[in-house]
Amino acid sequence: MYATSVYKNSLVEHFGTSQTQIGVVFSIAIVMLGLSAALGGTWVERNGPRKAMLTSAIFWGSGFLVGALGIATEQLWLLYLGYGVIGGIGLGIGYISPVSTLIKWFPDRPGLATGLAIMGFGGGALIATPVSGGLMAFYDPSYDATVAGSVASGGALVGLFVTLGLGYLAVMMFGVLLVRVPPQGWRPAGFDPEQQRKSAMVTTGHVSANNALRTPQFWLLWIVLFTNVTAGIGILEHASPMIQDFFRDGGTSTVAAAAAGGFVGLLSMFNMAGRFVWSSTSDVIGRKPTYMMYLGVGALLYIMLATIGGTSVALFVLMACVILSFYGGGFATVPAYLRDMFGTFQVGAIHGRLLTAWSAAGIAGPLIINSFLDAQGEPGTLTQDAYQAPLFTMVGLLVVGFVANMLVRPVAERFHEPAGPVEAGGNGASERSEGAAGADAPQQTHDVAFGGHRVWLTVAWILVTVLLGYGVVHITSAALPLFTG
Repeated sequence: MYATSVYKNSLVEHFGTSQTQIGVVFSIAIVMLGLSAALGGTWVERNGPRKAMLTSAIFWGSGFLVGALGIATEQLWLLYLGYGVIGGIGLGIGYISPVSTLIKWFPDRPGLATGLAIMGFGGGALIATPVSGGLMAFYDPSYDATVAGSVASGGALVGLFVTLGLGYLAVMMFGVLLVRVPPQGWRPAGFDPEQQRKSAMVTTGHVSANNALRTPQFWLLWIVLFTNVTAGIGILEHASPMIQDFFRDGGTSTVAAAAAGGFVGLLSMFNMAGRFVWSSTSDVIGRKPTYMMYLGVGALLYIMLATIGGTSVALFVLMACVILSFYGGGFATVPAYLRDMFGTFQVGAIHGRLLTAWSAAGIAGPLIINSFLDAQGEPGTLTQDAYQAPLFTMVGLLVVGFVANMLVRPVAERFHEPAGPVEAGGNGASERSEGAAGADAPQQTHDVAFGGHRVWLTVAWILVTVLLGYGVVHITSAALPLFTG
């Protein structure tokens, strides 16, 4: 989804419409992601990850195929329906199911677990960006991604969407075959739940999704996620033109379009890395201090970006990359934060409801930035001064989020579920990994728990490593001109 900018201009040219009209596709997908995650979270918890991921794969792949039909027939509404609505539903269901599953597998490292799950969502752009560009060049040899203004033909866009739809479906079906939830009562070797619960912020009970909505903690975390995401989208939405505008002198930018594309790739890399690094760090320092860093340090970086960001390309890139790492880390840390506050009983459903904050931020972030920039002048003529008002607005939002995070306290026991229903809840029982069951299940290593699937898991890890390695090498080479001139 984060790779849509690669073919956005080609879609604008093909449909003969505006950037705003094509941008609506991205907004619809984000809104549907949040709504489907919120409405389908309980269903995911009840039916298990395999059915959820199968549903996600079908919707996401079908969304691209319907979008391809819209491109072929030049019907923009079909692109909205396919990529936006149908694909967005697949995104929402697919986003929450691995998070809930990995939290159950890694109760000793929930931050690491959620970081691994959500890192894939941010890291997808590392792979999809060069692959999409390569596919458009394959289907339309006249297209050159390194040339500013080059756009792919309608036929190339149809080929791109069909290839991506079928490719995503195949890869996701491989994941469907592998995914399992742990046996009832399973826990990793050496894990002592009582040690983890010594923290005042970690609950000793479980809260249902419906009860979570009645707690002030849920709504405080909603504000925290909304402000962090809105601020991150502020850079992500305008990354390429922003770096060119900051270094524009006499109407000409010293940052070439190709180098600006490398900057977008770097942001994707730090977005992905932040999801793993910062969420894993939260296992050590705690979720609340981690969000203090995201929001507090993030606000300071936005102030510096607005005031001194135009003095050096390297400094601008460094600050923007750290901000985007906080943006990604915020997504990855919040499921572990929810797990600490509400337990694991229906954490996937609670996470789904919280993602409505992402939907709201997906609308608010671009609206804030575009409103300020539209009032400043035409694209391609703006300078650093045009960005000061929107960036300081983001600072204000981050301060609000910082205060909301400081107000978070442990959930009152009156919201906890009785022990019986939680222990009896066999969420996804038909999809459990082979192994001991029951509350007194012996401790196991993850290798033992996955049993005969270890070979296929190794294949999956090799595939992911190769694809990510390809993306990192491609983006690093594209970003080098930023530092070498």
